Amino acid sequence: MTLPPPPAEWISNKPGRNFVLIHGMVMAPAFWKVFAPEITREGRAVAYPLPGHHPWNLPVPGAVISPEAVVDAMADAIGRDFGGEQVDLIGHSTGGFLSLLLAVRRPDLVRSVVLLGGFACGRFEGKERFAARLLRIPRVGPYVFRHFFKRWISTSEQFRWGSIECVYDKSCPWEDDRAAAAMEMVRGHLLQTRPEDVAACVQFMSGTSILADLPKISIPVLNLIGVHDAIVPPSHQLRLSKLLPRAQTVLFGDCGHLVMVEQRHRMNKIIGSFIDPSATSAAALIDRWSRYFEPLLSGEDIDLGTMSLASMEQTSAPDVEASRKPEFEFTNREGHHVEYNSHRHRHPVADRRPAQLGL
Repeated sequence: MTLPPPPAEWISNKPGRNFVLIHGMVMAPAFWKVFAPEITREGRAVAYPLPGHHPWNLPVPGAVISPEAVVDAMADAIGRDFGGEQVDLIGHSTGGFLSLLLAVRRPDLVRSVVLLGGFACGRFEGKERFAARLLRIPRVGPYVFRHFFKRWISTSEQFRWGSIECVYDKSCPWEDDRAAAAMEMVRGHLLQTRPEDVAACVQFMSGTSILADLPKISIPVLNLIGVHDAIVPPSHQLRLSKLLPRAQTVLFGDCGHLVMVEQRHRMNKIIGSFIDPSATSAAALIDRWSRYFEPLLSGEDIDLGTMSLASMEQTSAPDVEASRKPEFEFTNREGHHVEYNSHRHRHPVADRRPAQLGL
């Protein structure tokens, strides 16, 4: 089956680098409207849906999806939206899987890949997901899957409680009006999605593995991992870093499957340093020294002796984290750089329920 290219959801259309964002299973491009990395808003950034997810519905409901069809359709979309220029791919979960698939099959289109809870084998080396196992049950499986899917997205509260299984801190300190609005937009897209199309996407993902192809990927890959990811096992994500020749890895403590939500501020700094390390360093220097030269430019009197103390002073910042020296440095975008933050779990074991849909 031939797939048409996915529709584009533009996040930013400024002159600069080209970015493609791909969401995870049972999500939607609208998710990136709020949670796209900051650096993507400084260039041309577009979000594509997964196959079978509204507005990229399958030509025939529940049709079989092949890796070749997905790659060809994605390549056509990149050619349509970026004139065939190379793009930086940012993929969450199944979106990370598609990003690696594109890097393997169409390296001419990909400059770099950022993985957020990504994977390269739909069964996680033998551990088949609940949804995939369900769909393998003749007749009954697809019916039960459709029932679970429709029930989950039926109300905002149901959708929130189902999605909360993906995060580590169940109190959701990051949740605000914008986050709630984004999730409601996602639910609106899913309400227009056919369950049989999602089922086809699950089966495509579960039946595909590109683990053997990872050593062939020669471009830089940034692998961001939540230590407490209950959806994609961190052990599998770490194996990707071992197989990818130019992978850089960052582990986030107190974080589950939604790195871009749970560790948004730190993620932005890390991705910014990976995509454009020279610009990140220059911006830090400009910000630091502008504080000393601004009085001169404004004509104010200033004791030039204070400028010699710059290296001894602590500069103020909006938060403690921003003023701290980064523990990560992406100088040449190669090699393994691992950051690990260990924190005791603050929640009872009873609250650490496994994700039910496992999507």
